[in-house]
Amino acid sequence: MNPKTSALVLGDLQNDFLDPDGAYSRAGQSHPSLTALPARLAPLVRAARTRGMLVVATLFTLVPGRGGEPIISPHLKALRPFLAKGDFEPGSWGQQLVDALAPADVSIEKIGYSAFHMSRLEWVLRKCGVEHLYCTGIVTNGGVASTLRDAHVREFECTLIEDACAAFSDDVHRSAVDGLRPVAKVTTIAEVIASLEKN
Repeated sequence: MNPKTSALVLGDLQNDFLDPDGAYSRAGQSHPSLTALPARLAPLVRAARTRGMLVVATLFTLVPGRGGEPIISPHLKALRPFLAKGDFEPGSWGQQLVDALAPADVSIEKIGYSAFHMSRLEWVLRKCGVEHLYCTGIVTNGGVASTLRDAHVREFECTLIEDACAAFSDDVHRSAVDGLRPVAKVTTIAEVIASLEKN
């Protein structure tokens, strides 16, 4: 591992997804594996900062449109009908990275599953000399998988940190991890911390 050419990607670890007062918890949409992530990830984030690895937070965002109503893709509206005005709004508390992991070096607003879709993520990574992404976050089968696959086709080296990701079901998480093995190395938080401590 070379921390100077690597980035730790914190995928969608936001208050509206994870905090008890966030949009998803208010709607009863949560899972213990999701809410456990910030505490599990905190030591890794500290180690990454100490060793000079770029910490990137991708922030799912609902852009306000007419009358301030959020622009929500039809597929997402069907999946998450509870999303409402003010949820994941740019600059809001709900859109922000959870306190346990903040601050990130770079925050990237995203509007779809992949953090590369219509965002400045690739530009930032290239300008910062990043060649290797260590992917974490939620949900494994959604934003994490889409972002990692997009990174792969853009010729970034990719590592999925298996226990730093979660989904709404442990079975779905495991299936998603298995599906990503052809395009990414799969490792653990402990292994990445150990690699960082050698540098």
